Amino acid sequence: MRSLQTRAVRATPFYYGWVILGLSGVASYSSRPLMSVAVLTVFFIPMSEQFGWTRAEFAGAVSLGGVVGAFAAPLVGPVLDRYGAGMVVGISSGIAGVCAVILGAVTQIWQFYLVYVPGRMVFSSPLELGTSVAVSNWFIRRRPFALALNHVSQGSGLAVMPLVAQAITGAWGWETAWYALGAWTVVIGVIPTILLMARRPEDLGLEPDGGSGAPRAGRQSGSARRPQGVQDEINFTLRQTMRTRAFWLMVLFSFASFIVQAGVSLHQVPHFIDQGVPASNAVWTASTFAISQVPASIFWSALSQKAAARFIMLGSGLVVSCGAITTAFAGGIAMGVFGAFILGFGVGGLHIIARLVWADYFGRLHLGAIRAWGLAAQVGGQALGPIAAGLAVDRVGSYQGAFLAFGINLAVVSVLMLTATPPGREAADGGQEISAAG
Repeated sequence: MRSLQTRAVRATPFYYGWVILGLSGVASYSSRPLMSVAVLTVFFIPMSEQFGWTRAEFAGAVSLGGVVGAFAAPLVGPVLDRYGAGMVVGISSGIAGVCAVILGAVTQIWQFYLVYVPGRMVFSSPLELGTSVAVSNWFIRRRPFALALNHVSQGSGLAVMPLVAQAITGAWGWETAWYALGAWTVVIGVIPTILLMARRPEDLGLEPDGGSGAPRAGRQSGSARRPQGVQDEINFTLRQTMRTRAFWLMVLFSFASFIVQAGVSLHQVPHFIDQGVPASNAVWTASTFAISQVPASIFWSALSQKAAARFIMLGSGLVVSCGAITTAFAGGIAMGVFGAFILGFGVGGLHIIARLVWADYFGRLHLGAIRAWGLAAQVGGQALGPIAAGLAVDRVGSYQGAFLAFGINLAVVSVLMLTATPPGREAADGGQEISAAG
């Protein structure tokens, strides 16, 4: 495949990193949203009511898939560092699509778990790691902009897919919706990614960002902002990374913030249906949650150029906290959509910072292995949130207490992120350089 990628580079009249970004964007638009809670929430009521499953039983598949993803992440990371993201993202897209097609035929809860858990696992781990690591490896100076564009693709997919799923479900049933979405993902998400997505620009004789632009004056590596070129980059090993305070604070933040992201977003449609809102109206909370992440990606990316990462983590965490608390007390669809917008706007910041800060703090050379541990914490939170909210509503009949607890906990953790300063060059023993064989 290296020879095919080399020919593709020669035939491309612009920097090949934009092709990598496009391939990542396609996967982020189709493959990742397919197994997201924003899409699954559309199937929550029709499937659980038809088969008599409790809320906790249904949400448990999300949590179990997250747990499996958390254990898989540290295994996937080194594979990305060594072989690149193409094969990982392509195969994972195929798995997600096939799982969705099979979901249209399940009738028992054990069948639902057997099929949804591996689909959720590739969503939580290989697809998340693969798309973001691929973009981060090809961009340094333009990394915030490139990651923002990638997240715009994901946010657009998250906004469109729930509406499409609801429309198909209303017209032809939830089974057909799974069939259609799964087939779409298999068709567009596999072959181009496997063939054309290269590991790093150095592998094909290129430089990050296309070798364009010198570092801007006054921006130093390890400063409050971010590296501007290869000469600024500090490449930590996993062991060196784990010795820093910033790493463990970022792990804690990932865990606490994605408890809210998954716990509220999965249950927001059932939360309003329980209050008498028709499903065709309640689904707009899921779509609003997703679409608000699109402008949020641009906003938080631009802000990351001017403010230290720890302030972005504080700000996005507090916004998510406000969204969860607003949703908890929302009594109708108008306030529900408002709460979903706040929640999604903050989650857009979480996704940008989750993709950006690991590469900026610790470099590209071992990014897959390092980011995998942060992702394990992230999907651990995504595993805990849905099952905790499901158990709460099964026990007390309301989501309000769970959503409120999620929001308060995240607000406290967000304030702690003010101490997550970037480690200096001395913490990496001088750092390591990237070569084509690295």
